[in-house]
Order: sequence, then C-alpha cells, then structure tokens
Amino acid sequence: MSPMPSQSDPLRLGIAGLGTVGIGVVKIIQREAALLAARAGRDVVVTAVSARDAGKKRGADLSAYAWELDPVALAKRDDVDVFIEVMGGHEGAAKDATEAALALGKHVVTANKALLAHHGQALAELAEKNGAALRFEAAVAGGIPVIKTLTEGLAGNRIQRVMGVMNGTCNYILTRMQSAGLPYETVFEEARQLGYLEADPNLDVGGIDAGHKLSILASIAFGTRVSFDAVELEGIGNVSIDDINLADDMGYHIKLLGVAQMTGRGLEQRMTPCLVPAESPLGQLQGGTNMVVLEGDAVGQIVMRGAGAGEGPTASAVLGDVIDIARGFRLPVFGIPASQLVQPVAALSATPARYYLRAKLQDKPGALAKVATCLGEAGISIDQMRQINQPDTDDGDAIVLIVTHKAAPADIQHALAQFAATGVLVETPAAIRIEEV
Repeated sequence: MSPMPSQSDPLRLGIAGLGTVGIGVVKIIQREAALLAARAGRDVVVTAVSARDAGKKRGADLSAYAWELDPVALAKRDDVDVFIEVMGGHEGAAKDATEAALALGKHVVTANKALLAHHGQALAELAEKNGAALRFEAAVAGGIPVIKTLTEGLAGNRIQRVMGVMNGTCNYILTRMQSAGLPYETVFEEARQLGYLEADPNLDVGGIDAGHKLSILASIAFGTRVSFDAVELEGIGNVSIDDINLADDMGYHIKLLGVAQMTGRGLEQRMTPCLVPAESPLGQLQGGTNMVVLEGDAVGQIVMRGAGAGEGPTASAVLGDVIDIARGFRLPVFGIPASQLVQPVAALSATPARYYLRAKLQDKPGALAKVATCLGEAGISIDQMRQINQPDTDDGDAIVLIVTHKAAPADIQHALAQFAATGVLVETPAAIRIEEV
C-alpha cells in the first residue's frame, strides 16, 4: 500500500474515462486551479488519465498527463491518490479498477450508479476495510447534491420518504408529449436524434437508470444494503398521449416517479409512471431537469431541483467529492458503517393509493356496468367515472375514465384481470398510480 500524501502535498488525481464527464472534470481543474486550491487547502492536480484512444480529439489539452490504456494500471499508479471512475458499466474494467484502487487504500470518486446499485455493499466493505473514501455524488441526480444532503445535512432526521424524477430523458419525453400533443413513438425518436438516449434506450425509458439511483438513495436514507433487485420497475413506453391529455384535464401531470419508504411491511422501492398534481413542484418540472424530494421527521419536506446530467453539472458533483477528500473529510460510504447496513425486507406490495384507469370498451349495453362490477368485487370504490367522447372516430367504441378511491395495488391488478374476462375490452386498459405529493 502506497503512503498517502500529507495535507500539504498536492492531491493527485487519475481519471479513468474521458467522455463528457471526465473531460468536464479536466476543464474545471485547468480553469479553476487557484480557486480549487483555496477551497481544498492544497493543490488539486491531474497526473494521469486512461482511455481507449489516446489520439482522439476531446476539446481539452491532455498533453501534460501520463496515459494508461488499462484503467486498472491507472488505479495502481504511485502518483495517483484519488482514482476517478467515469467510464460506466457495472462489470469489467470499471469494477476491476475501482476494486484495485480501494484494495490499495486509494480513494475513489465515481459517477457510476450501476456499479453502486449492483456492488455497493461489497465496495463499501472494501473501502472501509482499507481506510479509503468511496464517494459518488455524481452518480445520482447529476449536479444536485442529494447524497451530501442525506448523509450530512439531514443526518439528524429519521427519513420518512424519498421521491424524485431522476431521469431527464424520461421527463423530457413526457413533458414534450404534453406540450406538443405528440405520441410517445414520435418523441422517443426525437430524443434519440438529439442524443438524449443511452446506447441501450431501455436503461432510460425502462426506468433502469432511475431505479439504480433510487436504490442508492434508499440505502442511505434507511440504513439498508443497496437492493436494486427489489425495486419495482415500470417504464414509460405504455404512457399514451390520451393518458397525458386526460391527466391534464384532471389537474395532474404524468412523471416517471421514484418513491422509497420504509413501511411496516418492509422497504418499498418503486420507479413507475405516476400522476402528480400539476401545481406541485414535481408536476411543474419541465424538460430534462431532475428533482429529488426528501422528507424527514424533524425538517419536513426538502425539494432539490437541478440539472441531472451533462458535462458541467456532473463534473461539479465529482469535484465536490474531490474537495472533501482533499480537506481530509471522511464518512462511511452509505452514511453509516457498511457492517451496520441491514439487509432490507422488500415490501411485497406498495402502499394503497388512488388510481387512474383508462379502458376502451365496446359501445354496447352493459359494458360499463361489467367493468364497475369487477371493481366492486375487488373491493375498489369509484371516486369518478366518465365516458370520453371521441368525435373524430366512428368505430363505435367508447373510452371510459375511472378514478378510484385508495386501493391496494394487488386489488387493482386483480380487477384488471377480471376486466379481461368480461369480453367488452377493445384494448389493454391503462392503470397509473396517483401520488399525492
């Protein structure tokens, strides 16, 4: 294990990954060297970098830095005190290099939410065993300092609920559908052309990326081991323009909303489309912006809004962690020692809520009554029910909008299964939870 530098020595960084975030970190360090040194109490310098193609033009002068094609070799260099991992991916090079750095007692700063969601517990144990810091502000909600808020600012609170819109691409698609009246498929293609989607779009629109982030926040908020596999995931691919418009008429907007809370039934974690009040902070969130809502027993509700991705915001979060390390600040990875994190019991069902149901029925006598009977037999009471006129169609079908009183998700699913047996459905109905925020 290499000796760590004293507080008077420069803090030497090795950056693995020279994409948008890595180059963003380099640019800030080159532009703001004096300011960073004043805030850190010591110089912060880049000594080495790693990327697959050393000859690629990246918009920053990298000639003063040593190059390593292998990020593991970068992590092991004697002139690297802090290994910055901004490559991405939860297996392979990112995992191997992070483990190599921590095993040598080197500090790690990462923006890799997938790595932490899948291997957070093991990495936390390795870091704490070797006296190393593992920091990851940039992994959740980009430039919003939500990790620091949970682990430090709200440390005197028992956290009751964590909510948030944590994927800017999904929020862009949903708000664009609403503002332009465009169907999902059209806006999805628009987002792809603009470069907003991951190489695997399902990471975004399937809720996986946002689910990674939610599982990390839940671990910190409730003192549990990261349990991404227990997150209920539903993407936005089934949200129709009809749902967008009908929700708007009711005073709601549809968001891909993450919610985590500890209940008497266990830890509830879900990343699903929800209706939220249009006038709420979440309802007003536009475009690619992220928002995280934290609720504590002492502080009440805290709302944090900002850029969830991009060169500047994510690099800002990385450097916030770097400066803390430079100052000598140390904290357990997930807020409490990894050995004290408990394995959570996953709640088998979410808490009851009101639901928005949309069904397209054959326009024949008794169709609506059959649907209402299914709800009644499932123990679900109806708050509102109305038929939506479709003046531009002549297929003889009718769209019915139903808003329920609070119901258990299992009862909703049972009722939907019974709908299918009535023989009056024209297409699969939509069911979207209404979250009062």
